[in-house]
Amino acid sequence: MNNTIAAQLSSGMRVVCRHTDSRVSYIGAVVNAGSRDEHPDREGLAHFVEHTIFKGTGRRRSWHISNRMECVGGELNAYTSKEETVVYTCAPAGYEDRALELLGDIISDSRFPAAEIDREREVVIEEIKSYLDSPGENVYDMFEERIYAGSGLAHNILGDTESVRRLTGEDCRDFLSRHYTPGNMVLYAATPQDPAKVIRIMERRFGSLHRPDTPKHRIQPGIPERFEESLNLDGHQAHTVCGVRVFGRKDPRRFALFLLNNMLGGPCMNSLLNQELRDRRGLVYTVESNVALLSDTGLLSIYFGSDIREVSRCKRLVTQTLDRLASSPLSERKFNAVKEQYCGQLIVGSDNRESMAMSAGKSLLYFGEVARPERMAERVREVTAEQFRAAAEMCAGMSSLTIY
Repeated sequence: MNNTIAAQLSSGMRVVCRHTDSRVSYIGAVVNAGSRDEHPDREGLAHFVEHTIFKGTGRRRSWHISNRMECVGGELNAYTSKEETVVYTCAPAGYEDRALELLGDIISDSRFPAAEIDREREVVIEEIKSYLDSPGENVYDMFEERIYAGSGLAHNILGDTESVRRLTGEDCRDFLSRHYTPGNMVLYAATPQDPAKVIRIMERRFGSLHRPDTPKHRIQPGIPERFEESLNLDGHQAHTVCGVRVFGRKDPRRFALFLLNNMLGGPCMNSLLNQELRDRRGLVYTVESNVALLSDTGLLSIYFGSDIREVSRCKRLVTQTLDRLASSPLSERKFNAVKEQYCGQLIVGSDNRESMAMSAGKSLLYFGEVARPERMAERVREVTAEQFRAAAEMCAGMSSLTIY
């Protein structure tokens, strides 16, 4: 049996199915549309569609949609980012047709009833308020407003209270018809069932979905001047994001950047910034770095929470750490250890079957192929110490925002 099959349905939609030894099936649709693709006066629409797509179709009411997978022990969920929306489900193996039929129904025939729209609008507004009450989350949104200023990437994914109150069912239907199209989506599955059989089910449920693809009008944001801001919001702790704009997701330098990010502030306790800021000096409870690569731009960001009196010292240590990495290549022994740690994390991460299934769908959507963790590790091992040093040099001169 072929472990992974990628195919194209009669509708033009690309699909990927991976055979696993799990007793659970993970199925979903990755849509190449997010908050960046909204009209300026409809901020928050992509996320609002993600919420309300479950609120009724021509065949089902809201309760029937939410109960369809839960009654067999499964789940139905979705999330929205700057450039993508993922609608996904999981259930015990054997319910693949149920899951795909439900996804097909809500993607092709969501009606966005007015009463449901009004109720869910208040839910989203409460979600917005909860983020505003979480400074560790809010500081990221405020930083991105500045680093992506003047573009569709700048605004909060959720929108704001005023923009959400303007959204209507017609807005939702229009967004669905323009973006949830066969050429703009990938359907994925990770299941113990025969992949060829699952793809036949996909054809039955999505093969007749015919919507014309709409050209995207994404404008690459300009690079802003370096900024360093502090805002007093009467909090108990200072929350700081330092960041710099980088390249998009297809740039070959991305593997060096992934290594740099992981060494700086990845999930392991031996990351450089965790050692420098927390373990050696006790300045922070949390410090982390992240890379977010989009279609035509990207961002490397570093977050830490500290006492307001220690912000300058922490930022100086971040700068010094990057400067050391940029000033000279790592030794061969040290660099090989950095690469092996990251490659090991790739293999461990691939054991999360739900994450693996989503990653396969995204890989096919954005790169036209399904990337294997082993191939990713090969690309990482090909990175040279000089390429790594150049990535650190590129990230010098970070902008920063502190709220406290």
